[in-house]
Amino acid sequence: MGGGRLVRARRGPHHPAPAARRLAARCRALTRLDRTLSPHPAIPTVSASANAVLEHVRPHGHVIVPLGNGEPIALMDALEGAAAAGDLTGVTVHQMHALRDRPYLHGEYGDRLQHVSYFLSHITRPCYQKGTVQLVPNHFSEVYSHMQRRAHDPLVIACASPADRHGYFSLGVSADYTSSFIGRARFFLEVNDRMPRTFGRNQIHISQIEGFIRNDRQLVEVPPPEMDEHDHTIAAFVAERIPDGACLQTGIGAIPNAIMSALGSHRDLGVHTELISDGLVDLVEAGIVNGVRKMHNRTKVVGTFCLGTQRLYDFVHENAAIELWSARYVNDPRLLSRERNFVSINATLSVDFLGQCASETLAGRYYSSSGGQVDFARGAMYSEGGQGFIVLHSTAGDGSISRIVPQFGTGEVVTNSKNTVDKVVTEYGVAELRSRTVRERTSALIAVAHPAHRDQLTAEAHRLGYL
Repeated sequence: MGGGRLVRARRGPHHPAPAARRLAARCRALTRLDRTLSPHPAIPTVSASANAVLEHVRPHGHVIVPLGNGEPIALMDALEGAAAAGDLTGVTVHQMHALRDRPYLHGEYGDRLQHVSYFLSHITRPCYQKGTVQLVPNHFSEVYSHMQRRAHDPLVIACASPADRHGYFSLGVSADYTSSFIGRARFFLEVNDRMPRTFGRNQIHISQIEGFIRNDRQLVEVPPPEMDEHDHTIAAFVAERIPDGACLQTGIGAIPNAIMSALGSHRDLGVHTELISDGLVDLVEAGIVNGVRKMHNRTKVVGTFCLGTQRLYDFVHENAAIELWSARYVNDPRLLSRERNFVSINATLSVDFLGQCASETLAGRYYSSSGGQVDFARGAMYSEGGQGFIVLHSTAGDGSISRIVPQFGTGEVVTNSKNTVDKVVTEYGVAELRSRTVRERTSALIAVAHPAHRDQLTAEAHRLGYL
């Protein structure tokens, strides 16, 4: 991938070597004289390529990679190059939601370089189906814990923004599980000049890394999906039930984006969410989202990763209103439950008569994973005044398949249990399920199913003894 700059630094954050202490004092003196100076002008550097990371990859070792745009492209290229040359032995990469297709995902290098996923993307989904990628079921709040259990003494490789004058890098748009490893694992960074500098608990000091290389690469953009009439109808049902001052979490997709666009007349909304996307930008700029009524991180938009267009990446860059924290914090149901009027909004693929949600499998095959849906649903369930919305179109395909079903078929996985689901919303209305009997749930869900399927669903409900 070409040349770069490698900084060798002490691993531990707590006991810098004497040379490092002298360097820090020198840097403080220099920055007092001229605040435009680079953060660590006296640190010894050597020219290096991305292959420098290979010194830190151990046989049968584990490598942690952030999700999405946090993936360090040049460093991953170096790993694949070493695997192709036969220079790696039994290395496992752990990652959620990979955005870039790579030969090793398809088993190109056998057990020299393997991938364990914690959330399937459009890239890793077919690889999982053919057995070249493995999947760990999880809730996003617990991914760090799962990785700790599976990966002994891992190396974390991640993209970061350039360091500030104090020597702190930002993990940019992906705090996710990666930030939880700061101070607990070895880090090697790929410093991308185009990575936004974000605030929150995603800062890592130069003394806490093995080294870094430089890169200049455009972030992957994910444009907002097209919204149709059904999306806007569902959004209106949800928006009218959200009170002023509520604290929101929204998932990804056309319906959540439509909901955000329907909140233009609301006031003093807060945001504590997994994903920060383009739909949020207008609400913050208009002052609709200001967080003044939040119980935690007041006045701040809190998330764990950003994914969208360049407009979003420009918006979050050095924006003090935006903070990215680890998913272990952001998705913690115990914290969420302490927010008043916490509102969780997530999409699903199918709902059965009991209210169970199948959000990660399609026709019995894994499509994604649980993500944070259950984390936020449980947080909303225990929040004072909290609400949990599950949103979906009533049919799939050309309308011939009802997404409200009597029972799930063989192989379907329940993501959100019947005991957690609160409200199910389609373009035909809102089914209130909390504290309802099986008969009441069944009737409410049939009422929001597509009219063309209601007679058949009713007959099935009688056959099952639900009505």
